[in-house]
Amino acid sequence: MKVRTNLSKVVLTIVLLGGSLGLHAEDYDSLQSYNYFFLEGVRQQEMGNLTAAFDLLRHARDLNPNAPEVYYLLAPYYVDLKDDTRSRAYYERAATLDPENSSYIEKLGQLYVSQKDYPNAINAYEKLYALNKARVDVLQILYQLYGSQNEFQQMINVLNRIEVLEGSSEQISLSKMQIYEQMGEKRKEYDELKSLVDSHPLDLNYKVMFGNWLLQNGKKKEAVKLYRNVLKEEPTNALAKLSLLDYYRTIGDQATVDVITQELLQSPKTEKETKIALLRQVISSNQQANVSDSAEVMKLFSQALSVPQTDADILMMKAAYMSLKKMPKAEINRVYEQAIDVEPDNSRARIALIQNIWDTGDYDKVIAICRPAQEYNPEEMVFYYFQGMAQYQKHENDAALQTFRKGVSQIKADSNPDVVSDFYALMGEILHEKGRLADSFQAYDSCLQWKPDNIAAMNNYAYYLSEANKDLPKAEQLSYKTIKAEPNNSTFLDTYAWILFQQKRYEEAKIYIDQAIRSDSTLTGVVKEHAGDIYAMTGDIDKALEFWQQSLKGGNQSAVLKKKIQLKKYVAK
Repeated sequence: MKVRTNLSKVVLTIVLLGGSLGLHAEDYDSLQSYNYFFLEGVRQQEMGNLTAAFDLLRHARDLNPNAPEVYYLLAPYYVDLKDDTRSRAYYERAATLDPENSSYIEKLGQLYVSQKDYPNAINAYEKLYALNKARVDVLQILYQLYGSQNEFQQMINVLNRIEVLEGSSEQISLSKMQIYEQMGEKRKEYDELKSLVDSHPLDLNYKVMFGNWLLQNGKKKEAVKLYRNVLKEEPTNALAKLSLLDYYRTIGDQATVDVITQELLQSPKTEKETKIALLRQVISSNQQANVSDSAEVMKLFSQALSVPQTDADILMMKAAYMSLKKMPKAEINRVYEQAIDVEPDNSRARIALIQNIWDTGDYDKVIAICRPAQEYNPEEMVFYYFQGMAQYQKHENDAALQTFRKGVSQIKADSNPDVVSDFYALMGEILHEKGRLADSFQAYDSCLQWKPDNIAAMNNYAYYLSEANKDLPKAEQLSYKTIKAEPNNSTFLDTYAWILFQQKRYEEAKIYIDQAIRSDSTLTGVVKEHAGDIYAMTGDIDKALEFWQQSLKGGNQSAVLKKKIQLKKYVAK
């Protein structure tokens, strides 16, 4: 059992002085016995001995079947036993025996709600409210309960009671209006809103709200007059302008719609979210109408951006629209640059700009974008990645290595595994080029720890191990995974063949080098040299010479290769 009753809320009415109340001796003894078993049950429950407590409380009930507190404490046991009938009967018994106890009534009301017995729940909470008419929380529950039964007038009555306690408010008035609308009481709905406007004469938004109601109910002239009165008092009131915009849109006055739209977009008083909603509405309308000309939308963006921007949201929306319309990347990039000027820590703008520039090969510009980004967003690893990659493309390996190490220092448990893995793979590549093999292999181990299926890194790692003639079983295992993943990848097949060659498994190596050449007939260079080496060690020197010659013609100027051709035999490096 998991009974959870707050005993501090249980009222224990225990009469210890039975004689003074005129009780007979046997009644007094019975009461004393009840007190003992009840209190012992409470004590055992407090100690967590629920089975013992349950037995003691049931015995106390038998001794005094008219004690409300014992029913109240026993009810949760039957809840845990999923005996809904008895738990309900016990809560009802406790509330009947002590109808002034708010704890009993509230618990009973909660039980009725859990059982979806809303009529009885309403009765319970009305009794609870009658005991304490300052409890707004009880009224809020009653409001929901009456709503579940579509008792609209009772919902109004509850709102009136809340209004007495808390005073009038917009939320109460709007709730009443909504109920009156469901009841079809248009006049009462009108009166409620009019009362809200009259009680807040300085709040122009209520007047706009009133105008909107009038417009929705066919009173267009009155609504427009109200909007214009608001704009006389406050010419930049965005809500009134938006409402007028909707009005003129419904009557098809596009010229006025355009004027109001421009005013809203250019006004610093219009909230950014409103401007974005207007822009999105126009874009959506154009797409639905299959309007291919983007001039209108671009004009609206210019209007919205003609005032100083506090953030880059509208600029980012403009860039996204331009990308959707496949406008020139140079123009889109200028928008991203403007976004960065407005909001220097906007990582989305920087990343999008870098991605657009990358294909142009302007690595200096990539580096220039990444450096300040690392100050604004030091945790964003992608900026170290792109900067390091750009430096690597420029053959600035030391600078690239330093950038990657700086990026690695930002790695956290929840970092993107793909990015972290590529970091270490590039570090492994650079360290290998620098001849620091142990550090390179360590970097590749870290790379595969973050992303075990990074097959490109796996292939390079395996090949570098085979070149160094180190840990060939591990190299073979790694390489085999790559050809399982991409069985027709000639580079991966060449690596696997070369690892087998290094293990003197020449016939097996020949199978895979042949497969590599079949997969890509344009292969030259080192792959053809490997093929020659493998054929030489399987005894086919003529075929080996043919492959070596092809490797030489393909641009392989290795002195060892030339020596192999001259001596007509395999020569190790």
